[in-house]
Amino acid sequence: MAVFKLDNVEDLYEIGNVLGSGHFGQVREVRERATGVLWAGKFLKLKKGAGSRLGLERKSVEKEVEILQSLQHQNIMALKDVFESRAELVLIIELIKGGELFDFIAEKENLTETEAIEFMKQILEGVSYMHQKNVAHFDLKPENIMLSDKRAPNPDIKIIDFGMAHRFIQGEEYKSLGGTPQYIAPEIINYEPLSTAADMCLSGLSPFQGETDEETLRNIMAMNYEFEPHYFSQTSNMAKDFIQKLLVKDQSERMTAEECLVHPWIKPLNRTQIAKRNRSSINMKNFKKFNARRKWKMSFNMVSACNRFCRLQLLCKAHGPEQQELRDCESDQEDTGTKPASLLRRRLSSSS
Repeated sequence: MAVFKLDNVEDLYEIGNVLGSGHFGQVREVRERATGVLWAGKFLKLKKGAGSRLGLERKSVEKEVEILQSLQHQNIMALKDVFESRAELVLIIELIKGGELFDFIAEKENLTETEAIEFMKQILEGVSYMHQKNVAHFDLKPENIMLSDKRAPNPDIKIIDFGMAHRFIQGEEYKSLGGTPQYIAPEIINYEPLSTAADMCLSGLSPFQGETDEETLRNIMAMNYEFEPHYFSQTSNMAKDFIQKLLVKDQSERMTAEECLVHPWIKPLNRTQIAKRNRSSINMKNFKKFNARRKWKMSFNMVSACNRFCRLQLLCKAHGPEQQELRDCESDQEDTGTKPASLLRRRLSSSS
């Protein structure tokens, strides 16, 4: 069960500058008064009533809090405290200063496969720990893989944003349509029973990317991808084998996180394999293009959501008191009236 404190957060923490904001609240830097240690505080608005569309459902936050309180791992964002009041919840979480892993890599002139593997190992160790706890993240993507401090010689990976995470109970059947089109597993699109295997159908540069979300989803369902020489000419065969064993439609045949950690690409068995890995590198020119395109798509999605928000506001004003239920939409960016494929578009995270 999630544990909440009824204390006043300002009695224990000094509230600092705003680090970011979203339609559900703000993230601010906070300093623990007793130790002087810096943390991040997520100040989340709660819905006022069952019919309200303003703010978050308390139940959904409780679920995320309960999961985070049970996960204590070097590669997973730490949750220290949770405070509650009538109007909001405050989550005191680890202050992660290094930004997104992909942005860090894009700043480099070159990156060997050996360096990439060190990051991949950390991600897999965090995911393996979650799965051992029967927790699936369900939204593993570049935006949710951060660095503790990019200036450190060997920065730690931090997996963030557990808003879509789920803890499996023995005998339970769980289905979901949530996720990001480029990074979801076929079983989510099919609305089939899910397992932790859904986290493992992943690849940093999505090979399924289409011109539209619908085309992307069709590519995933068909497992329609290839290692184009333009992108993979510098990639080792072991790396390709690793990717192929993850991009498998049948979840029972997909590699688990534990199996990934002992794959020869991650854990080479001899000097020959190590030498081949060290000679291979990441195509940085194409990686930078991909990262720029990814950032543009994120911005486009944000603008689209804002436009929907503005249209809803105008609709609320135009209809007057008789459409009172629409007035509660003012901070709600969710698009519930469009076709089912839109449910799989990028979620506007409360941590954005």
